Amino acid sequence: MLEALFKLKAHNTNVKTEILAGFTTFLTMAYIIVVNPEILSISGMDYGAVFAATCIAAAIGSLIMGLYANYPIALAPGMGLNAFFAFGVVQGMGHSWQTALGAVFLSGFIFFLLSLFRVREWIINSIPNALRFGITAGIGLFLALIGLKNAGIVVDNPATLVSLGNLTAPTSLLFAFGFFLVCALSYRKVTGAVMISIVAVTAIALMLGMIEYKGFVSAPPSIAPTFMELDIAGVLNFSLVSIVFAFLFVDLFDTSGTLIGAAQRGNLLDKDGKLPRLKKALMADSVASMNGAVLGTSSTTSYIESTAGIEAGGRTGLTAVVVAILFLLSLFFAPIAAIVPPYATAPALLYVAVLMTSGLINIDWDDITEAAPTVITAIMMPFTFSIAHGIAIGFVSYAAIKLLSGKHKELNPAIAIIAGLFILKFIFID
Repeated sequence: MLEALFKLKAHNTNVKTEILAGFTTFLTMAYIIVVNPEILSISGMDYGAVFAATCIAAAIGSLIMGLYANYPIALAPGMGLNAFFAFGVVQGMGHSWQTALGAVFLSGFIFFLLSLFRVREWIINSIPNALRFGITAGIGLFLALIGLKNAGIVVDNPATLVSLGNLTAPTSLLFAFGFFLVCALSYRKVTGAVMISIVAVTAIALMLGMIEYKGFVSAPPSIAPTFMELDIAGVLNFSLVSIVFAFLFVDLFDTSGTLIGAAQRGNLLDKDGKLPRLKKALMADSVASMNGAVLGTSSTTSYIESTAGIEAGGRTGLTAVVVAILFLLSLFFAPIAAIVPPYATAPALLYVAVLMTSGLINIDWDDITEAAPTVITAIMMPFTFSIAHGIAIGFVSYAAIKLLSGKHKELNPAIAIIAGLFILKFIFID
């Protein structure tokens, strides 16, 4: 049955290797089980329900990718998108979390249509690298600011907006230890470095009496508080277009980049360098996002951490199915996840930020018409505390700088249209 489903022999793998790869991938991305509920609960969502939604959405998404597209790619609620959901859309813009879920669902539905009618290639090819790397780096800086804020390293200041917090506070010291630890473990290529860091900081906090032990296992928490609570009607407003676009845009490039990057590591590309069954993989990702919104979590997307399992030999969808099973088993460990403090997950946010900003090395820094829009896109996300505003200002800046520099030939119709729409939004809505 497994051979018929996943074509193991054709991919030069076996059941034992695929199971090991599944465990490896799960360990590298299991941190999302505790990080996602912590972030989304800030928006007013029930922690236990989000925990359950995270595990179930990751399981369903990974199952669809494994069984339908037959790729060793696991899915879960994406980092950056969850922060934008809680801090940007709900806290920053004042929308309800129900409306934010509606925006996630709608972006997933549009992603599904783009995948179905093969518009994705045109969109991706139309967006210049300067904006792609700028957006990725900006999301990283956004996560870094949130992580430093959660750890008390960066605090608000009425005179200077922000300032340095108390570095000698126990929470700050534990954060620093956690970040140094995850970096060291990552350098040594230890599987599950992020999760080990979270567990280590939580364990020390527990021994110091900074948090209270509430048990190890229990029945899964109810998903009722968030299930089917999305408000799609509330999203059908022109003022929310940028929010939907931000969810869609980030998910689109994140998924495409992850799929291609993971496929290259596993030699899964065809002789022309293209990804077979790409349409199926993209449709699996978009359906997972819609499903996650229904369950009660932010956009579910493909995880680059899947490359860890691919390095361990995973070559088929069986790897993703194993990850799905492990996420379902995680439902019974809610008490452990609930005691993890913000300063234990903050190092993970800063670590992910480091990875996401590394792409800036690919920018042509000698061309100011490329470098300036990249930097503007990146810095506007943390400085405006909004991924959507960063993307919008980035597109407008790119179009304006190219136009005034006499490089209008480098502006394709997609860039011009998107920049124009954002200008209209700023004039008539913001």
